[in-house]
Amino acid sequence: MNVIIIEDEAPAARRLKRLLEGFEVQVSAELHSVAEALEWFNNHQDPDLIFLDIQLSDGLSFEIFEQVDVKSSIIFTTAYDEYALKAFKLNSIDYLLKPIDKEELEAAVEKYRGLAGKQQQLTLEFEDIKKLLVNPVVRDYKKRFTVKIGQHIKLIGTDEIECFYSQDKGTYAYTEESRNYLLEDTLETLEDELPPDRFFRVSRKHIVNVDAIKDIVAYTNSRLELKLRNFDEHQVIVSRDRVRDFKEWLS
Repeated sequence: MNVIIIEDEAPAARRLKRLLEGFEVQVSAELHSVAEALEWFNNHQDPDLIFLDIQLSDGLSFEIFEQVDVKSSIIFTTAYDEYALKAFKLNSIDYLLKPIDKEELEAAVEKYRGLAGKQQQLTLEFEDIKKLLVNPVVRDYKKRFTVKIGQHIKLIGTDEIECFYSQDKGTYAYTEESRNYLLEDTLETLEDELPPDRFFRVSRKHIVNVDAIKDIVAYTNSRLELKLRNFDEHQVIVSRDRVRDFKEWLS
């Protein structure tokens, strides 16, 4: 199965890719804009399946199909409401509401596999879908966390957190007050729930707040080491495969 992801949020694309690889689905390309997708389609054969976000950084993804004739099956990935999703259901194999649930993703992949051997003609009525997207939904990212301290519950604002990290099978938030708090969330869940302009997953173990970065230092094997304002529990290293995305995120 030849699969591509068209998604403008790099962390969301990476997470989707990791989930798909867990279902033995190989992703051949991650594309983040209309322009990037057009260039890719002009130089490659149509994939079997596209995971397609609606709103890309440089326009609606439908603009891709107005300029190239794509015959691939499509699974929409979207943050739009249920009303708009009715059109997606009629015009695609399936849709997945963000943040993407692992079980729902697996069901969508299996649905495609069940249809893959059958002759089917997918007619995408993009104009009809566009009419439902006149008022796009603003993504509501997490603004605060609740943590239990003894018999008390404490509220922590997302902007107070320097970084999130995993250790000994637990996930922790480290605040600007140099306090650690154990969370119920996993880093995979947090990656989708945090505002992408403020937070970036630099490695398997760390998600950092851009405002907490004090210094960036070249590290071995083309990696980067981040010095945060207060966090000194252990080194924060940007994985080699995330350095390029990290530099783009900073800019």
